[in-house]
Amino acid sequence: MKRMILLGTLLLIQWNAFAQKAGEEKQMDSSSQLRMLKPVEITALRAADHSPFAKTILTKKDISKTNLGQDLPFLLNTTPSVVVTSDAGNGIGYTGLRIRGSDVTRINMTINGIPYNDGESQTIFFVNLPDLASSVSSVQIQRGVGSSTNGAGAFGATMNFSTNEFNEKAYAELNNSYGSFNTWKNTVKVGSGLIGNHFTIDARLSRISSDGFIDRGNTDLQSFYLSGAYIGKKTSARFNILSGKEKTYQAWNGIPEAKLRNQPDQLLTHYFNNLGVLYFTKQDSLNLFNSDPRRFNVYQYENQTDNYQQDHYQFFLNHSFRPNLTANLTLFYSKGAGYYEQYRNENKFSSYGLPDFMVGTETIKRTDLIRRLQLDNDFYGSLFSLQYKQEKHEFILGGGYTQYAGDHFGTIPWAQYNIPQNYRWYFFDANKKDINSFAKWQYRIHNNLELFTDLQYRNVHYAFTGTRKYPEVVVNENYHFFNPKFGLTYRKDNYTAYASYAVGNREPNRDDFEREATQARPKHETLHNVETGITKTSAKYNWNLNLFYMRYFNQLVLTGRINDVGDPVRANVPNSFRLGVEWQGTYQFAKWLQAEGNLTWSRNRILNYTDYTPDYDADFNLIGQKEQNYRSTPMSFSPDWVGSMSLHINPSKQHQISFITKGVSDQFMDNTGNKNRQINGYLVQDLRWIWNLPSKKFGDINFIFQCNNIWNQFYETNGYTYSYIYNGSLITENFFFPMAGINGMIGVNVKL
Repeated sequence: MKRMILLGTLLLIQWNAFAQKAGEEKQMDSSSQLRMLKPVEITALRAADHSPFAKTILTKKDISKTNLGQDLPFLLNTTPSVVVTSDAGNGIGYTGLRIRGSDVTRINMTINGIPYNDGESQTIFFVNLPDLASSVSSVQIQRGVGSSTNGAGAFGATMNFSTNEFNEKAYAELNNSYGSFNTWKNTVKVGSGLIGNHFTIDARLSRISSDGFIDRGNTDLQSFYLSGAYIGKKTSARFNILSGKEKTYQAWNGIPEAKLRNQPDQLLTHYFNNLGVLYFTKQDSLNLFNSDPRRFNVYQYENQTDNYQQDHYQFFLNHSFRPNLTANLTLFYSKGAGYYEQYRNENKFSSYGLPDFMVGTETIKRTDLIRRLQLDNDFYGSLFSLQYKQEKHEFILGGGYTQYAGDHFGTIPWAQYNIPQNYRWYFFDANKKDINSFAKWQYRIHNNLELFTDLQYRNVHYAFTGTRKYPEVVVNENYHFFNPKFGLTYRKDNYTAYASYAVGNREPNRDDFEREATQARPKHETLHNVETGITKTSAKYNWNLNLFYMRYFNQLVLTGRINDVGDPVRANVPNSFRLGVEWQGTYQFAKWLQAEGNLTWSRNRILNYTDYTPDYDADFNLIGQKEQNYRSTPMSFSPDWVGSMSLHINPSKQHQISFITKGVSDQFMDNTGNKNRQINGYLVQDLRWIWNLPSKKFGDINFIFQCNNIWNQFYETNGYTYSYIYNGSLITENFFFPMAGINGMIGVNVKL
C-alpha cells in the first residue's frame, strides 16, 4: 500500500509537468468537434430529460462525495425506492440492491451501453469490477421497465453507467481512504487531455481491502481502467479496457437467528445437529458461541474464499453523417474466470464419481477434502445505433447481437484419502445467444406535447446439458419477446406531466432450470408497467411525484417447495402486482442550507399463492409437502415504505456538512406474510463533512469525513428463511445479514 501511495505521488508530479506541456499544444475547432463528445451509445439507451419514465441521474460530482471504498449499491443508497445489502456488513465485497423490491437478477445494468448482467443467473456482481465508480462520469437509473436497452430484461429498473467522458485538459488525481475494519482504498487517476487536437488517454489503478464487519469477512479487490480515444470533426473512436480481480472470504450464508438472538440451544438443535450442512462438529459449534453474535461466521477454513477475475474490452466508433444524423458501432469482449474454494468434511467418494477403497480390512467410504467450484466464461458481441433528429422528430434505431459461453467444472486440489490432486469430477458447458433490435420515435405534436414510441424485439436462445447437481437436466429453449412502450409528455411553464405504458419479458435463469428436476419447466415472465407523474422545477426547489403500477404474469417466486434432492424451487405464480407512489424533491432554504429527499410507498401482492412446507419423519426422510393457500399475500423483500432525507449545510465555500437519513419498513423473507419470518424495519443516520482546500502547489485537496450509523443502531438489511416439519413439529430457520454499528471513513483526494 505504501508503495502504491508513493507511486501515485510520483505520477502526480510527472503528470503535472506533462499537463503543462500538453496544454500549450491544444488548439481545436470546438464548434465542429464538440458534436462528437457526447457518447452516442449512451444517448441511444438513456431516457431523455422529457421522456415519460421515472428516472434519477447522478453526476460525477454526486458520486465523488461518497466514493470512499464502498461498492456501487451504497453510492446509490439515497436514490428513490432503493434498499442496499452487504454480506460483510460494511458495504465492501459482495453487495446488492433492490429497487421497488426487485433484486439484481431483475435489474438491467449496462456499462457504456454494453450489457453487464451475468448471462445465466442474470445477476449483477458489483464485486467483479471494484471501484468502477472512480471511472464513472454519470449514472441514470430508470425505475420500472423503462426504455429499451441491451441485455437482460428490466423488471425493476435499468441502470446505465457511462465512463466515456471527454476531458479536454490534462489531469491527475490521487485518492486515498482509510476507515473502520482496517478498510483501505487507494486510487490513482491520470488523463492526457486533448493531444494534437484529436487524442485523449485516461487511466485508473485501484486497490480496496477490508477485514469486513463480519468475522472473516475480508476482501481484497484490485482493478484498472484504461481508455484511449480519437476525436475528429465527424468521427470518433474509443477503446476501453476494464479489469477487476476479487478475493472475498465466504460471508454469504448469513447469521442464524438463534445465534443473532443468543439462543444457543435452538442453534445447536436445529442448525448443526439436524441439518449438518456446515460440516463442523458439535464442539466446534460450541466454541463459536464465544464470538460476537452480530459478527458470527461459522467458516474457519482459512481459504474459504471466492476468487474471480473479469476483463472487459470495449470498442466504440461514432460517426456524424450530418449535424442531425449520427451512428454508433460497438464491439465488446468480456472474459471471466475464477473459483469458489471450500473445505468439506467426510464427503462420500460416490458424490464425486469415485468408488470406495479398502485399507486392510476396512472400507473407506468418506474423506475430508478441499474442492473448487470453477467457472470460465466468455461474453462478446456487437451493438449499433442510428440517431436522426429534426425540429419535431427524434428517431433512434438500435440493437445488437451477444453470445455467452460458460464452462462449469469442479476440481479437488486436496483430499485426505485416495483422490488424485486436481481431480475433475464434473464438467458442463452452457451457451446463450441474445439478439435484439429496437426503434424509438419521439414526436413533438405541438409546443407542449410530445409522443414517445419504443418498440423492441428480443430473441434469446439458451442451452446447456446437465449441471453439477442435476447432470440429467437438458435445456434447449428459444424465446421470442416483443416489448412495446408508449408515452406522452406535456410541458408548460415549470411543470412537466407524463404517462407511459411499457411491456417487459424475461427468460428464466439457470437455477430455475437446474432446480426443476421433476417439476414443471419454468415459463418466461411478463410485466405490464404503467407510470404517470408530474414534476415542478424552480430556482429554489423542485419535486416529482410518480405513480406506478406493475402487473406481473407468471412471475417466478420461491414457494417453499423443494425438489427430489431438497433444493428450493422457484415456481411461476399467475398474477402479482406492485402499486405505489414515489416522491422526491429538493429545497434551497438559503445559500448555505439545502434539503433533499425521497419517499416511496407501495403495495406488493401475489394473488392466489400456494406455499409448501416439507414434512420429514424422525430420521429426516421426506414424507410429503404440506400446502397452504393464500388469496393475497405480500411479496418477499418488498417493504411498504422506503425513504431517505439529506440536509446539507454549507458554512463556507470550502465546507459542506451533511446529515443523511435512510429508512426502510418491515419486509418479509418469504411470501407468506408471517411476522416470524421478517426483517425488521430500520432508521439509520450518517454524517459527512467535506472540506475543499485550494492549494497553490496542487489544484485542489479534498478531505471527506464520513461517519455511518452515528447512533449505533443494530439492524439487518437482508436475510433468508426456510421452514420444515420435523417429527410433527414446525421448525423455521431464519438467517440474517447484520450491518455494522457506528463506523467511519476518512478520504484525502489530491487533484491537479
